Amino acid sequence: MRDLPLPTLPFSDLRSPEAPRRSLPAGSQTDAVDTARTRFHVGWARTEDEVRQAQRLRYQIFVDEMGARLSPPVGAPAGHDIDVFDPFCEHLLVRTLDERGQPGQVIGTYRVLTPEAARRAGGLYSETEFDLTRLRSLRPRMLELGRSCVHPDHRSGGAIMALWGALTEFMVRNDLDTMIGCASISMRDGGHYAASLWKQLEGSHMTDIEWQVRPRLPLPVDELRQDLVVEPPPLIKGYLRCGARVLGRPAWDPDFNTADLPMLMRIADLPARYRRHFLGR
Repeated sequence: MRDLPLPTLPFSDLRSPEAPRRSLPAGSQTDAVDTARTRFHVGWARTEDEVRQAQRLRYQIFVDEMGARLSPPVGAPAGHDIDVFDPFCEHLLVRTLDERGQPGQVIGTYRVLTPEAARRAGGLYSETEFDLTRLRSLRPRMLELGRSCVHPDHRSGGAIMALWGALTEFMVRNDLDTMIGCASISMRDGGHYAASLWKQLEGSHMTDIEWQVRPRLPLPVDELRQDLVVEPPPLIKGYLRCGARVLGRPAWDPDFNTADLPMLMRIADLPARYRRHFLGR
């Protein structure tokens, strides 16, 4: 994934004085979420060390597991995935709880860029990959999700549901109604899986044309197989179950060797069962 050409901010200043944090969900630092097997602690990073923990997990997933080639800003510590958007973002962390109820290492994370923070950053990360002109009317109440990852030992769904619950609460508390982001699809097979998945979703989950966007570096779909019978990755499948729509053709990210699918999800489109689960109504 590519960095936006902005001046690098000092990494000791993860919240500049002129960029105050938006209100976070009450009690978010002590919330525990029960799943069938594991209890999770979900909270928003409040210190530089907590942000660094998220960045180390991202490095493990994106570089060690996926083989991404990062271009970190000057001065970034080794073994961390860091870009120029991080200082403007809220970082959501999920940890497992031990038998004594104490939180352990970060095993899942999202970063969140609010509309106000996006203005300070000079734009959204997604704008480095897509022309988002048609989303202009949504932007005052639209946040961007990014750098989502979960440790391979916890990808069965519980950690992801815990993250989404906190994200939904954050949106409601801050009067936001739309989230967008780039869902990455591996291209280790040369892109045939990604092209086939795109062709499948194009026929079933596209958003209205008024909100469709264009990739700046399109995946060359026409040069790839589009007839494979494929299942969406777990994260994308989860988005679709929550009412998410695809915004347009995938972009090719050569640094991460992924096809990035632009997606949009609105609180109003949450199916009833997820509305009850996340919002209690």
